[in-house]
Amino acid sequence: MTSQPEQRSKVARRAVLGTALGGAAAAALPGAAQAQEALRADPSVADGSVTRDGGRPWKLRNTMTGDSAWAGFLRGQDLLWTRLPTRWYEGPFLGDGLLGSMVYQEPGAGRIRFTVQHGRVQDHRPRFGSGWGTCRLPVGHLTLDPVGTITAVDWRLSLWNAELTGTVTTTAGTLTLAALVHDEVLAVRATADGGERVTWTFHPEEAVSPRKISEAPPADYTANPPWTSRTAPDGTEQVLQPLTGGGRTATAYRRADDDLLLSVGHSFPSDTAAEADSLRNLRRATSYGTLRRRHTSWWHAFYRKSFVSFPDQRLQSFHWIQLYKVASASRAGGPVMATSGPWLEPTPWPAVWWNLNVQLEYWLIHGSNHLELDALATTLRQNQEQLVANVPAAYRADSSGVGRSSDMFANRGVGQPGSGAETGDLTWALHNVWLSYRHSMDKALLRDTVYPVLRRAINYYLHFLTPGSDGKLHLPSTLSPEYPVVPPQDTNYDLALIRWGCRTLIESAELLGIQDVLKPRWQEVLAKLTPYPVDANGFMIGADTPYAQSHRHYSHLLMVYPLYLVNWDQPESRELITKSVEHWHSLTGAHRGYSYTGAASIYAMTGDGDTAIGYLRKFFDPTTRYPCQANTHYTEAGPVIETPLSASQSLHDMFCQSWGGVIRVFPAVPTDWADVTLHDFRTQGAFLVSAVRKAGETRFIRIRSLAGEPLELRHGLEGRLTVLLDDGTPARTRDLGDGVLGIDLPKGREVLVHSGTRPDLTVAPVAVSAPGQAWGLP
Repeated sequence: MTSQPEQRSKVARRAVLGTALGGAAAAALPGAAQAQEALRADPSVADGSVTRDGGRPWKLRNTMTGDSAWAGFLRGQDLLWTRLPTRWYEGPFLGDGLLGSMVYQEPGAGRIRFTVQHGRVQDHRPRFGSGWGTCRLPVGHLTLDPVGTITAVDWRLSLWNAELTGTVTTTAGTLTLAALVHDEVLAVRATADGGERVTWTFHPEEAVSPRKISEAPPADYTANPPWTSRTAPDGTEQVLQPLTGGGRTATAYRRADDDLLLSVGHSFPSDTAAEADSLRNLRRATSYGTLRRRHTSWWHAFYRKSFVSFPDQRLQSFHWIQLYKVASASRAGGPVMATSGPWLEPTPWPAVWWNLNVQLEYWLIHGSNHLELDALATTLRQNQEQLVANVPAAYRADSSGVGRSSDMFANRGVGQPGSGAETGDLTWALHNVWLSYRHSMDKALLRDTVYPVLRRAINYYLHFLTPGSDGKLHLPSTLSPEYPVVPPQDTNYDLALIRWGCRTLIESAELLGIQDVLKPRWQEVLAKLTPYPVDANGFMIGADTPYAQSHRHYSHLLMVYPLYLVNWDQPESRELITKSVEHWHSLTGAHRGYSYTGAASIYAMTGDGDTAIGYLRKFFDPTTRYPCQANTHYTEAGPVIETPLSASQSLHDMFCQSWGGVIRVFPAVPTDWADVTLHDFRTQGAFLVSAVRKAGETRFIRIRSLAGEPLELRHGLEGRLTVLLDDGTPARTRDLGDGVLGIDLPKGREVLVHSGTRPDLTVAPVAVSAPGQAWGLP
């Protein structure tokens, strides 16, 4: 197979007269004299496909600038409750990337529970593995204990303010409450009317792995000591939880008038720093009102970084809730998301899972223009020594890796090829970090994280590649994540990652000006690595191992999505892609939510928006075994949050794609969505794309360059194009064939592309054509 850029290079890139060319520059191009003559005769004509539009200045009119516009739009996306939620996947959720709280009825009691969990709270005993020894640990929960029996609730989770507000009606009166989480403080304001009163109780929870719901602890496992409590001189209550493996968790809380403020600190190896941290957080908060001002300021700035609107009300709300969710669950520099984020509950998976979960959790931050949430990139940068220690000692001089699951520090050994071990998870995680680089073009990220860690991850593979009698390089037995049959060699999951890794290293070395001694080896691997094993049904799991039983993962299709090594721009690959995806979904029974989101994204790559939305809707179909839940969370054998976040990426893939160096605007919009608005959607190459689609047609595309990278645009527009820079002067363009237009766009400049007469350049929400019920329990 050839890559998409390689394939395009085989197409004669006919240089056409750009609308800004003239004089000597234009004369240097073939046919320049004729084009110059055409321009003199009719200044609106350039090369027959691009016009000058009279060079009139232009400017977008963005209606989403003021607080009132944002507050009104996001209010329509809020979650609502008129029934008391009873489970974690029904209730409101709050978070700041560290501290998290879910709100629902106390099981078996007439009280309201606010869970108190923290992404940094974990055990520190690696010898017991990530399930028990380095797992996330529970902290506790608050309860609001009413006098009467709860008869009704009326709650709203405001996305704009990231705040829960509402009332609780009981047989004795009414409780009115507001709650938020900011700067590691859970703040709640509650008042009572009638015969009700506000009574808060904090319930510490045993510091034991949430995995206890599915298995007994290891034989020689020692329980953590019990918690103790104390009262600080200022009246602040503290609960102290020491840990057998070292470190401590401290929960501090105080009540002043109607406000209750609570904070959690965790320290390791220190046994005392956690206490000081929790108290310092409370001192900084001072009151609900003070904290709320800082809190809403952060969230209001957050939402303004991008905008998307489309006419399906329930899916549009879902998308905005996922943005709220990912910002509540992750911030750069903080802990990488575990399977349930900062909202820990009893689960078989109280850790970070590296063979799919963590990758899917972070995809939507790129297009939505929120790289400030990328805790995955910072986790890999900060824990490079641990990644080295994870490989067997014989390979630590030049290799790195991570096992299937780990703590927040990536502490988990990885098996070696030949043993049937799952080997490629670090390389796949690095693809996410590479995407962050490509969307930012931040060379520091490439130099300090992607290149050195990927070099070591690929080195680990290189130790085991061996030539076969066919002259090809083969990889001994490795596991395609969680597939029950282990191939004897050449697992497609790993072959795709090796190819992507070697190509990326060669490209990165050139960009960084590094003369790497391993470059010839990477080139040799690309030339000699065995082809992907394929049979009559498409891509196999690996050599002599067909995809023969239903499986939720699409790891055997990684070369198609998200790596795009085999893609729809390669006509010779289309039949293989189609039958592979069809066969994957023809074997039912083991599919889960992300099986549908993955298929949706693959069909979006093919340009088939109707099939893509058909698969995506299966995730929202309550008749499937594992659908999206009432509050947009998701559960299988335990709570997991990656699938709803990946569903937002499937929507992104319908609206805008940028793989292979080409920006594709509205590549797979479902037929029913006649109107779509995008604003400041971030793409690879560090471009911000704004585009409006009305009545099923793209009206205009505006692109801003943040890094001065080459711009290639598959615009989907018909007829003669107008391509203007932000000052109204024509942009220099090139017809690259296959519907792709090359545009010279300097760093910091913008370009407008449209056909026909100049359209209305307004960015605004679109009208809803498919009404839907609010999320929550309305």
